[in-house]
Amino acid sequence: MTQTTEAAAEASRAGKKPTRPRRSRMMSLHRAWFVAAVTFVTIIGAAAFRSLPGLLFDPLNEDFGWSRGTVGAAVSVNLALYGLTAPFAAALMDRFGIRRVVAVALTIISIGSGLTVWMTAAWQLLLCWGLLVGLGSGSMALAFAATVTNRWFTERRGLVTGILTAASASGQLIFLPVLSWMVETHSWRPAAVTVSLAALAVVPFVWLLLRDHPADVGLKPYGAKEFVPKPEPVPGAARRAVTVLWKAARTGPFWLLAGTFAICGASTNGLIQTHFVPAAHDHHMPVTAAASLLAVIGVFDVVGTIASGWFTDRFEPRRLLAVYYALRGISLLFLPMVLAPSVHPPMLFFIVFYGLDWVATVPPTVALCREHFGDDSAIVFGWVLAAHQVGAALVAFLGGVVRDVFGEYDMVWYASGALCAAAALMALVIRRPVVAPAGMAV
Repeated sequence: MTQTTEAAAEASRAGKKPTRPRRSRMMSLHRAWFVAAVTFVTIIGAAAFRSLPGLLFDPLNEDFGWSRGTVGAAVSVNLALYGLTAPFAAALMDRFGIRRVVAVALTIISIGSGLTVWMTAAWQLLLCWGLLVGLGSGSMALAFAATVTNRWFTERRGLVTGILTAASASGQLIFLPVLSWMVETHSWRPAAVTVSLAALAVVPFVWLLLRDHPADVGLKPYGAKEFVPKPEPVPGAARRAVTVLWKAARTGPFWLLAGTFAICGASTNGLIQTHFVPAAHDHHMPVTAAASLLAVIGVFDVVGTIASGWFTDRFEPRRLLAVYYALRGISLLFLPMVLAPSVHPPMLFFIVFYGLDWVATVPPTVALCREHFGDDSAIVFGWVLAAHQVGAALVAFLGGVVRDVFGEYDMVWYASGALCAAAALMALVIRRPVVAPAGMAV
C-alpha cells in the first residue's frame, strides 16, 4: 500500500474527507494552449500594419497631393497580395515549418513599412506598402491561425479559431489610437516607423517559443486520443497550393465559400477599415475620434469572434454565416444616417452592432473548409481568404474612386449592404457534408 493510499484510509477511519494530491495547474495545461498564446501575441504584433492604411489618405494628400484613388490603389494591392499570398504561405508552412515562414514574413513587413518614410513618388508607396507589406502580411494571414489550429487542436477548434481571429482586432484596438495620435500630432512617418518596429519586435518570440507540431515536443494534439506523428515536409509548396486549388475549384462549396468571403472582405477590410475614418472626417469628425471608434469596433469584434467560435462548435455553421451577413448588411444600410461631426448614441449603437459581426464569419468559414476539404483545409481556406482580400482590394480602390467622383461615400455603403444580403443567401445553399460531425446541431 502506498503512502497516499494509507493516508486516505487513515482519513476515512477518522471520519475525514480524504485529500487528493495536488497537481500543478501549469503541468495539467496542454502545450497547445501555449502555442495558441504565442500565435495570439504574434498576430497582435503584426496587426499594426492593418491599422495604418485608413489613417494615410489625408496626410499623404497633404504631403504629396495624391488623390484618395491613388492611395486606395496602394491599399488595394496590399489587400490583394494579403489574400493571394495566404495559400502559398500555408503550403510553405507545411514545407519549411510555421516558425520560419512567420519570422521571415514579419521581417518583410518591418522592411516594407520602414522604407515608406523615404518615399517621394506614388510608385514607391505601391512598392513598399502595396508589394512588400502585402506579401509579408499575406504570410501572416488567417491561414496561419488555421494551420496552428489544425495541427495543435482536435477539440475546441472553433473556439481557438475565434480567439486567434480576434487577435487581429485586439492589435487594432492597441495600435489604432496610438497611430492616429501620431499621425495627427507628429505626421505619418513616426506611425510608419512604429509599425515597422512592432513587427520586428515579435520575431524573437516566434523563433524562441513557437513550435511547428505537437510531435516536436512528444505530445498528442489537444483532445486527440492517439499520438499523431509529424508529417514529412511536403516539397513543391507552390505546386501543392495550385493542385489543391484545382481540386477544390471543381466543387460547388468552394465557390460559395469564396464568394461569401469575398463579400466579407469587401464589407470589412476594404470598406470600413479603409474608408471609415476618411468618411467620418468628411462629416467633420476629428480623425482621432473616428480612429477611436474604429478601435472600439475592435473591442466588440473580440467578443463577437470568440462567441462565434463557441457557437461554431455547437451549431450549424451555414446558418450562422447567413445570420452574420444579414445583420452586417442591415447595419451598413443605416451607416449614412448616423455619420455626424460628433459621436452620438446612434453612432455608438452602429459601432457595437457592427463590431460584434466584424470577423465573426471566420470560425464557421474555417469549419466548413475543414468539413469539405479535410487535410487540405488550411490551404483551401488560404484560397478562400484570397477571395476575401480580392473583394477587399476592389472596394478599397473603388471606394476611393467613388469618393473622388461623387464627393461622398453613400453609394458605397448601400451597395455593400446589398452584397451582404446576397452573401446570406449564398451561405444557406452551401451543401452539407454527407456525415455531420458528432455533437453538431443541425
